[in-house]
Amino acid sequence: MEMEKVTPRDIIVEKYTHHVLTYNEKPKSVYAFAAENNMEEADFYQYFGSFEAINSAIFVDLFKNTMALLRQNEAFQQGDAQHKLLSFYFTFFEMLTANRSIVLYILKENENHLKTLKVLNELKTEYTDFVESLNIQTPDVIMDNFANIVDRGMSKMSYGQLLFIMKFWMEDTSPSFEKTDVLIEKTMHVGFEVLNTKPIDTIVDLGKFLWKEKVNKK
Repeated sequence: MEMEKVTPRDIIVEKYTHHVLTYNEKPKSVYAFAAENNMEEADFYQYFGSFEAINSAIFVDLFKNTMALLRQNEAFQQGDAQHKLLSFYFTFFEMLTANRSIVLYILKENENHLKTLKVLNELKTEYTDFVESLNIQTPDVIMDNFANIVDRGMSKMSYGQLLFIMKFWMEDTSPSFEKTDVLIEKTMHVGFEVLNTKPIDTIVDLGKFLWKEKVNKK
């Protein structure tokens, strides 16, 4: 398999990540960053308008790398919507974990406001497009008008779920973030069983899990 070439854009992201994680702060300016890395300031602006744009690109890259891996998997390609969404979550959070230091740096200052964090806007677009592409079906027993509301809101609800799990993952201290894996499975089951109009047992199970985690953190 031919190796992908490292682009100047990739190098900028790599150098920026290295600076942030080494000094625990952003470069003082684009000019200083360019000088530090023996590049012209114009080279930076060819790919990014600001350091915030790099932060946003990091999440989009993690999403796209996740999807690239999944598309190489035959089981993913042939799976139903639930299988594909569950596969995405486990793979995406593996990506987040592999890049945990930079992800936490970007999110930590605004972890209580993830829903309004502009740096995640591009990730939201990519993710909601993916969810809509799954064509998740509502059951026939649900009235047509309600089904239309569910369809329109599905991607938004699913994105809220993604942020909820990301917030949990940020605070997860379990080995290999195994509690995040448990939460992913439970929330996926709840989400799809709601559509099948039989959610009571799984909602209770999820509630017990979250309550137990809350109590243990006190």
